[in-house]
Amino acid sequence: MEVYMIRHTSVGVPKGTCYGWSDVPVADTFEQEATVTKGKMEGIEFDKVFSSPLTRARKLAMFCGWENPEIDDRLKEMNMGDWEMMRYEDIEKHDPEIMKWYEDYMNLAATNGESYRMVYSRVACFLNELCKCDYRRVAIFAHGGVLICAGVYAGLFPEDGCFRHLTPYGGIQVINI
Repeated sequence: MEVYMIRHTSVGVPKGTCYGWSDVPVADTFEQEATVTKGKMEGIEFDKVFSSPLTRARKLAMFCGWENPEIDDRLKEMNMGDWEMMRYEDIEKHDPEIMKWYEDYMNLAATNGESYRMVYSRVACFLNELCKCDYRRVAIFAHGGVLICAGVYAGLFPEDGCFRHLTPYGGIQVINI
């Protein structure tokens, strides 16, 4: 099965803001960015379209022509817990646990949030279920962390250093499962 993993466009929050599960607005450049993404998918037919429930992913799906993608919570970005909507510099001042997280975010969860391993587990669960379906081509509108997990799952790149493969906003990563 060919799976088009589409990352949402830029977000409308100040740079350095930790926003994970927060339902943040898209940036003012949404239409321009979304037009480029839509153009990359022109002429491609999908048997099924899925989306994260967060607005930034659903809005791009709708712009690209899918008004009602199937929503799945497992496609959400990493839950950043107590750090949601705080600037990283402020988190460092109020929660010393972030320094440990910086050193081992693959295994350690954000305070009252998730770790990379937790996100990978839910994304892999979703993809394992998807493998059982009879689709030829699927589109998934999601988030950078989800695309990284899907890339590791599909063997596009190793887990070690996987965040170097972060798909840009509005970008598309194609995997085969």
